[in-house]
Amino acid sequence: MKKVILTALLSSCMFSCGVNSVSHDVIKNDLRAPAYPLVTIDPYTSAWSMTDNLYDSPVRHWTGKDFPLIGVIKVDGEPYRFMGTEELEMKPIAPTSQQGDWTGRYTTDKPSGDWTAPTYNDSMWKTDRGAFGTMENEPTAKTQWGTRNIWVRRVVDINEALDGRPVYLEFSNDDDAVFYINGVKIYSTGSTCNKNKMVKLPDEAVAAIKPGENLIAAECVNPVGNGLLDFGLLIPKDMNTVLGRTAEQTSVDVQATQTHYTFKCGPVDLALTFSAPLFTDDFDVMSRPVNYITYNVESEDGKKHDIELYFEASPRWALDQPYQQSQSEAYEKNGLVYLKTGSKEQDILAKRGDHICIDWGYFYMVAPKAEVVYGVGASADLRRRFVDGEAVDGAVAGENETGNLAMVRDCGDVKNVSGKLMIGYDDIYSIQYFGENLRPYWNADGDKTIESQFEAADREYDALIDRCYAFDKKLMEDAAAAGGKEYAELCALAYRQAIAAHKLVKSPKGEILWFSKENDSNGSIGTVDITYPTAPMFLYYNTELAKGLMNHIFEYSESGRWTKPFPAHDVGTYPQANGQTYGGDMPIEEGGNMLIVTAAVCDRENSTEYARKHWDVLTTWTDYLVEYGLDPENQLCTDDFAGHFAHNTNLSVKAILGIAAYARMAEMQDMPEVAEKYYAIARNYAKEWQKMADDGDHYRLTFDKENTWSQKYNMVWDKLLGLDIFPDDVVNKELDYYLTSQNRYGLPLDNRETYTKSDWILWTATMAGNDSTFNAFVKPLHKFYGETIDRVPMSDWVFTDKPNRRGFMARAVVGGVFIKMLAEDINKK
Repeated sequence: MKKVILTALLSSCMFSCGVNSVSHDVIKNDLRAPAYPLVTIDPYTSAWSMTDNLYDSPVRHWTGKDFPLIGVIKVDGEPYRFMGTEELEMKPIAPTSQQGDWTGRYTTDKPSGDWTAPTYNDSMWKTDRGAFGTMENEPTAKTQWGTRNIWVRRVVDINEALDGRPVYLEFSNDDDAVFYINGVKIYSTGSTCNKNKMVKLPDEAVAAIKPGENLIAAECVNPVGNGLLDFGLLIPKDMNTVLGRTAEQTSVDVQATQTHYTFKCGPVDLALTFSAPLFTDDFDVMSRPVNYITYNVESEDGKKHDIELYFEASPRWALDQPYQQSQSEAYEKNGLVYLKTGSKEQDILAKRGDHICIDWGYFYMVAPKAEVVYGVGASADLRRRFVDGEAVDGAVAGENETGNLAMVRDCGDVKNVSGKLMIGYDDIYSIQYFGENLRPYWNADGDKTIESQFEAADREYDALIDRCYAFDKKLMEDAAAAGGKEYAELCALAYRQAIAAHKLVKSPKGEILWFSKENDSNGSIGTVDITYPTAPMFLYYNTELAKGLMNHIFEYSESGRWTKPFPAHDVGTYPQANGQTYGGDMPIEEGGNMLIVTAAVCDRENSTEYARKHWDVLTTWTDYLVEYGLDPENQLCTDDFAGHFAHNTNLSVKAILGIAAYARMAEMQDMPEVAEKYYAIARNYAKEWQKMADDGDHYRLTFDKENTWSQKYNMVWDKLLGLDIFPDDVVNKELDYYLTSQNRYGLPLDNRETYTKSDWILWTATMAGNDSTFNAFVKPLHKFYGETIDRVPMSDWVFTDKPNRRGFMARAVVGGVFIKMLAEDINKK
């Protein structure tokens, strides 16, 4: 692996001219990421660049909603935009359901003829309000849609002259949708689900728009799960911009805790680093809701240049929808300047759902008072003032009811200069837990202020940045030693995503609760079959977090709130953890998951204290697996997107290993009779499994279907936990068959479709007994992430025959990538 030297920008004070530059070794990540992590605090404050160049698109939340954050450097009077885009203020000419009311005609029976044409006779179709969707789980749905297909026709009046302005379609879809205007196709989503996505209409679609009545038509297919269809049209209010010239990006590098960029800006070079000190062994720092943006400017020609830097953030960081009213202000405290914005409503923890952004609490951009000019106001005015050399310090005392936040540093004539600013979020309350609102971990007792967190982040900056560089380098070295360069690059990309898909709080009993949000799948909180694939990362780094993934599920059963003889699927919809909201149970899946991960915790800690604490409920779950696990009846498993099916051989493996995991914990507690009983059951089931699943040179997808196959990724725990339930030749036969079944971008999940799950590929690969077989599975997956055309945070549900995701993004389950590092660490011991 090649190493590069990056200059760490360790100034003693933010935005000051004093520089204490220190060089750090960085093992460069050569992977072109699908999306680049910028600010990663939790599921709500999670910002990404979804283009190769930082200035080619707006900074966005993982959902795709804009989180406008702009950076500009002015060199000798010439501005160069290096981050974000000048977002144009949009106005609806046909509102979505979140912007206003709309009605449409619809049918769930396939129409004949050209149903997209304005002249089509739709008088027999029903009429109702949009959006159409699963009303129980989609808060924007106004009309229930529960069938597989829907066709919608909507008449809109467009009386405003377009005057050459672009027209945008804003839409939400779950799942596959196609949109038309006056019979002309606008856009097809393929198999990708979206919320509030905007696409520019092609020229031929714009040409089809006429003054007066126009027809927008859409069809949507929902094979499984929730459904949603909503759409409208937007145009810019005006087309004026002042930051057209961009810097030239020369490199980008994703490390575990940092993303490094470099730019050429005329006669100077700019280095920009986004740092998130997410250290899993330091909960105070990890939960502190503050990230850093560090910059360094170096003269390329050895001459002094007049340097000014401009950073601007939008209230949309603290809003669910851009049309919500906000209030922004600026104030100073203890030598720091705070630019603050939030919604006017401040309806704390009122909303729940998947693609929901936070609209309570406050976003902050913070810098030292010295040498900083700051302002709150209209974005166009702030930018014009900066470009024209005028002060941006307008209304800063909270009198503006809304406004963007801007900071300017005038460095004067210099050869080099460095500094930093801080981005953070105070959510006030983070989670509602069985009716009680819980504060974030950093303020669990309610005795701290957000200002104290920024002051601590300022004081500890040098030390934390040193730790970031050291951690990043060690991760790349350790991961490469475990699985090679491509594997290490995937681990680095996954690290912040996995952590930022969680929120850390304390339960009323004082226990750690490490709540996952089921991003881009249904918004569930604390989902057990998210915990299971995510667990390897936290089993590797800190078992307290692995326990934090399960504590709420144990509490749910042991409190009597959940009375079934298997674990719940979840405890609610994020951020409301008041009880399961998912529409179906996964009895075998979740029982096996909880038993296996609990056993893994005990193994890592070399102690059964955690298991003993929950032994009664673990026993109940194990006995359920004994009764029903060998040949599962028709039910969902973690791969629920594939639908219900019975006799699932991989689910049977999970049940068998869950029983064996219980036996292992009994053995560790010196309970020989219990251990012997359940080991015997597991081994007997494994023998039966081999007979029932055998399909010649591989094992089946389901016991009852010949000539089928699937990844048996659950078998990885047989060796990781030292259970030895299945013979080695079972794994070897499967792996040999898998190697003949791969496509360009990896191994399909099973024979039914060409899509796969990336976390399960890494688990399957980890079962290999040699590096060459492991890498044979990893390299195609690495290739996918480097070539995918879907520019979103890592997806774990992707196609293997084309560079597209099937669904899912930004999910915690990428923590499963760390299973190879976990396996190597276990082998050392």
